[in-house]
Amino acid sequence: MKTRGIMRWRTAGLLLAMLIIVGLPYFVTRESARSTERATDWVAHSVAVKSLVYRVAYVVRDSEAATYRLLAGDESDAARKRAVRASEEAPPLMQQLRLMTRDNADQQAMLGALDGSVAGRIAFMNRALDRLRHGDPAGARQSLRDSDDLFGMNDKIAGIAKSEEDLLKARQAEVARQSFNGHVALAITALAQLVLLIIIVITSERQIGRRQLAETREGRAVLRSQMIFQSVREPIALFDEELNSLLVNNAFGELYGVDPRQRAMPLAQIGKGAWDDSVLLQRLSDVLLRDRELWDYDMVQRTVDGVDRHVVINARRLQQDTNAHALLLTVSDVTARALAEQRVLELNHQLEGKVAQISDVNRELEAFSYSVSHDLRAPLRHIAGFARKLEQHLGDHVDEKASHYIEVIASSAQRMALLIDDLLVFSRLGRGALRLQAVDMQSLAEEARALAEAGVENRRIVWNIAPLPMVIGDENMLRTVWQNLLGNAVKYTGHCEVAQIGVSVRRGRNGDYEFTVTDNGAGFDMQYADKLFGVFQRLHRASEFPGNGIGLANVRRIVVRHGGRVWAEAEPGQGARFHFSLPATDATGAHTES
Repeated sequence: MKTRGIMRWRTAGLLLAMLIIVGLPYFVTRESARSTERATDWVAHSVAVKSLVYRVAYVVRDSEAATYRLLAGDESDAARKRAVRASEEAPPLMQQLRLMTRDNADQQAMLGALDGSVAGRIAFMNRALDRLRHGDPAGARQSLRDSDDLFGMNDKIAGIAKSEEDLLKARQAEVARQSFNGHVALAITALAQLVLLIIIVITSERQIGRRQLAETREGRAVLRSQMIFQSVREPIALFDEELNSLLVNNAFGELYGVDPRQRAMPLAQIGKGAWDDSVLLQRLSDVLLRDRELWDYDMVQRTVDGVDRHVVINARRLQQDTNAHALLLTVSDVTARALAEQRVLELNHQLEGKVAQISDVNRELEAFSYSVSHDLRAPLRHIAGFARKLEQHLGDHVDEKASHYIEVIASSAQRMALLIDDLLVFSRLGRGALRLQAVDMQSLAEEARALAEAGVENRRIVWNIAPLPMVIGDENMLRTVWQNLLGNAVKYTGHCEVAQIGVSVRRGRNGDYEFTVTDNGAGFDMQYADKLFGVFQRLHRASEFPGNGIGLANVRRIVVRHGGRVWAEAEPGQGARFHFSLPATDATGAHTES
């Protein structure tokens, strides 16, 4: 396609060059002839204008001369006709002059002045004739003298004639310039013709050389394409309209036992009947007749090695140079993929069974949770209730030891109830579905800080909470994380005169957000850090720091369900640093760049 485009551009360039060679001299010659014709018209026009101007002057002068003859006593009709000649002939001549010079404002102005002079002289001439008819020859003679004094026209006529001569000279100079330009254009045209002819000759020689080089390269490309065709490991074959083989590669020959040099072998006979399938042959015929492509046709063939192979066949019609159609056939051996898909299907069935088992286990856990919630709480309520009744029954007869025993029973029952509640919360955190949404960690941290401060009084706590980002997660679960971590920080700094609690965030190596809660509290020994996030695991005595030991287990379960992790660092008496990570995702679930 690129070569065809280049050839089109070259053909268009040659045609344009020929058009320039032939057309440019014609246009230059025609323009020169037009310039000459215009120059001739301008000369004739200038001569006509000057002639009319002199004609107007002659008519006016002749009428004045005839009027003087009438004053001298000439009573002939010829003298009378000449005397009124100016009134009849001068106005049409002036109108004709205006029309001929309407494209020249300066000449129009001078003609206006001349027209005033002519009209004035004609008016005084008519007055002189009228006085002469009334027998006042002296008045008539005075009118003629006044006419010559007031309305002189010699200078105006000379000015118009000079203006026309100057205009004629300018036009002649323009014609000479155009003629020179025409000769220059002809010379340039001749030079351009010579250059274009040289370019055409050089281009033709180069084109011939390039064509020869292209033919050589084409031959090499054909040889290279044949080598590539034969080296491709995918079976490929080319068939004619009768489904007789035209060309097969080595992979096709090895798979179906065909000699790549053998031609005109029917497809139905290839591979000992591997292609003898009526539906497939009909589909291939449709590809040739109706130009329908065949995509991913699955079938099982027994090849010459006696192995049943799962293959995918693709076919499309090609146009040959002889206007005959050919069928390009490709075969993909997907036996391994089919076996893998079958294995995946079996694994999916197994997975479905496992999911069903997990669902059963979840239902059993729900039943167990219900049992814990109801069956275990009832005895606790009985223990607590009967302990209160016993205390009331004994009344004032209860001694100090009995009162202590009753108090231990009641507090243990209450503690057992709290442990059951914590277990139920821990269980629900592991089973409930995550309600993902955009969560403002800054707001959750501030809310947890306010809640932790509300539970203590007369404490000096210095908070340092850095700006925190938005994450995608379950807002209620993440609220539990912050409440546990900040609540622990407040609790374990209870023995500090001034508690220092900080919250910060940074980006980890994998781009996740890593949140950190630091305090200057009691800390812990790192050799017991593996027990820190276990259920009911505590590293301090309950009398020293109250609690059930399940809060950090809840934190770990929540963070892990969000795809993060939790860890801690501490030293006894030097405070602790609790870290947890969350994936850095935007509101659409896409990972953000660090």
